[in-house]
Amino acid sequence: MTINCKGSLIDLSTPKVMGILNITPDSFYDGGKYKNEKEILIQTEKMLNEGATFIDVGAYSSRPGADHIYEEEEKERILPIVEILLSEFPKILLSIDTFRSEIAKSCIDMGAALINDISAGNLDKNMLLTVGKLKVPYIMMHMKGTPQTMKSKDHYKDLIKEINLYFSEKVADARQKGINDIIIDPGFGFAKNTAQNFELLKNLNLLQIHNLPLLIGLSRKSMIFKTLKIDAVEALNGTTSLNTVALINGASILRVHDVKEAIECVTLVNEMRVS
Repeated sequence: MTINCKGSLIDLSTPKVMGILNITPDSFYDGGKYKNEKEILIQTEKMLNEGATFIDVGAYSSRPGADHIYEEEEKERILPIVEILLSEFPKILLSIDTFRSEIAKSCIDMGAALINDISAGNLDKNMLLTVGKLKVPYIMMHMKGTPQTMKSKDHYKDLIKEINLYFSEKVADARQKGINDIIIDPGFGFAKNTAQNFELLKNLNLLQIHNLPLLIGLSRKSMIFKTLKIDAVEALNGTTSLNTVALINGASILRVHDVKEAIECVTLVNEMRVS
C-alpha cells in the first residue's frame, strides 16, 4: 500500500508517523506553543529527527467549540510557515490541515505534499475537484457538522456501519473527481463521545473493507484524559497505549504530538509481527 508524495512512493505497509505542528493560538493541547519562526523550526527539526515521515501543519483549530476564523486569517497564518519550512527543510513532506480548497491549492503550489481535510469536502464544495487536479494524496476524515456544532451530533444507530457508508460515498466521489491516493481518518473525537471513540478503536479493523490506509489521530485527546481523570499534558502514556491498539487493529499512519514515543510503538508492534 503506497502513496505518491512529490514523486516519491511512500510505503504504508510499514506504519508511518505524522507529527503535528499547530500554529493556532487555541488548539486543545499545544495552542499558542509555537509563537515564532525559531520555535517552529526547532519543533519541526525535532520531529523529523525523531522519525516523522510527515509534518501536518494546521492554522484552523478544530477542537470542539473552537472559534471560527475566516479564510484570509487562516491564509495569513499558514502560508508564511509553509514557506519557512520548505526553505529550511527542502525534502520535508508537508501535510496541510485545511478544509478550504484555496488554501490547499496555495500550499501545494508552494511545495506541500498532501492535504488533510477534516470535512472530506463537506465544508468546501471545490475541495475534491481541487485535490483531483493537484494530483496529491488526500486524507478524508469522518465528521458530522462543523467544529462548532459537532458535539451535538454524536447520535448513531450503528456507529461503524454509518462510518463505513460515509467513506464508501466519499471515496467514490473523490475517485470520480480524479483523486488517486486516498487515506481515511475515522475522526476520533469528532461528533463522537468517549464511549463511541472506544467502540471505534475496538472495531477499527472493520474499516479495512475500503482497502485504504487508515490515519489515526488519538494523541492526547479527551477520550484519554477524561477516562484517566487527568489533563492533556499528562496524557502521553495513555496516548502510547491507545496508539499501540490502533496499530494492532490496522493503523497505517499515527498523527501525534509526540513523535519519538509513536515511533517506538511502531517499532515494537512491527517486531511482534515478524517474531
